Amino acid sequence: MNLRDIELEKLAIDGLNKAPTTAGVYIFLHGKKPTYIGKAVNLKARLLSHKQNAKTDQKEAAIFRDSDSVEYIVADSEFKALILEAKLIRKYMPKYNVRWRDDKSYLYIKVTTKDTYPKFFLTRREEDKKAIFYGPFSSVKVATNILREIRKVFPFCTQKKITKQKCFYAKIKQCNPCPNDIEKIEDPALKKEKQKEYRHNIKQVMRVLDGKVELVLKGLYDELHTAAAEQNFEEAILLRNRIYRLENVTLRRKFDTEVLQEYNTSERQLESLKKVLEPYFEFKQLARIECYDMSTTGFKDSTASMVVFTEGLSDRSEYKRFKIHEDKQQSDFDMFENVLTRRFKNNWQLPDLLVVDGGKPQVRRARQVLAQAGIDIPLIGIAKRPDRFVIGNDDFTMLRPPLHHMGLKLVQAIRDESHRFAKKYHVHLRNKKMLI
Repeated sequence: MNLRDIELEKLAIDGLNKAPTTAGVYIFLHGKKPTYIGKAVNLKARLLSHKQNAKTDQKEAAIFRDSDSVEYIVADSEFKALILEAKLIRKYMPKYNVRWRDDKSYLYIKVTTKDTYPKFFLTRREEDKKAIFYGPFSSVKVATNILREIRKVFPFCTQKKITKQKCFYAKIKQCNPCPNDIEKIEDPALKKEKQKEYRHNIKQVMRVLDGKVELVLKGLYDELHTAAAEQNFEEAILLRNRIYRLENVTLRRKFDTEVLQEYNTSERQLESLKKVLEPYFEFKQLARIECYDMSTTGFKDSTASMVVFTEGLSDRSEYKRFKIHEDKQQSDFDMFENVLTRRFKNNWQLPDLLVVDGGKPQVRRARQVLAQAGIDIPLIGIAKRPDRFVIGNDDFTMLRPPLHHMGLKLVQAIRDESHRFAKKYHVHLRNKKMLI
């Protein structure tokens, strides 16, 4: 993860409600100088909670008093946000991140790269020039959880000294190959091979801690395809399990209480939405919600977004974007029908609920597309001023939940995210054309 390659978006200090509802990292700034850096599963909710807490908390109030803008970076997962947050804090050392300090020292993961068998340890000092450090991290618990989960994917040793006895973690395959066993090998060639295998695991862990998850996963998938082609099924199963564990750690694993709170909120929002819609639809489940939005300027460089929320939280790996060709644009409704038709021609997982940004006209068009495709799924629109649901039934029933209804809040968040994603692609295409 190269800091030079990250894409920043900027908000005025009084415009925090325009932040997306996805995971990411945010940076409070005074001019160009960071004053506080944090991460969130839901950027909008986290920033607004900072604003609310500033009314009663001195530190939060000081952050707002000393900041005039906020920048944010959208991340694919909480793990990537956590790694990026650590990199940025280490680079800028903002003064209001002192809550991460204990006796004015930060917590790091240290890897002893110069050792024959490199190992990972937690430390509060960066004084060893022969080692590499990752962090800082918010707590011992977070850093320990990261290492514990990654170790299940790429085993490594944590013993300070090599002994003749096989360690406990070697028995459960979390220290494999075990340095204690390697040192007993008398064949020099075999010993060298096992040492190389051990160091390879260490390098993979370092890549993950550096945020290069996609690079590691690509390598594992390449190895999996090779093993399958050679009918080495035992090796293929091991690689498949390793891939699954790594994806689980980096895409779905929760590392701190803030994330658990976000998930608890999403569960309540889903239950609330399901309850208000159950009189109109029969849900087998309400796990995957899709929402669509268009972005255009005079039918030039028109784009559309498909945003997916899974279990109440944004699932960026499932997002899709569509470029709409100008010769096929006759009206906003034609664009909308074109995108939905293209979507349902693909063999993608069907949503449990389809949400469209708009009122009766948009819902009517969406019903026509679904009917032509022979697909029967719950459908609603979210109309504006005031925000309300348009039920995709024969009567196009209008439903206006209370302003603070949790189900409405969830659909609003999905709608806002689809708008942001569509607009971002539209601006990208427009700027690209201006440079030609």
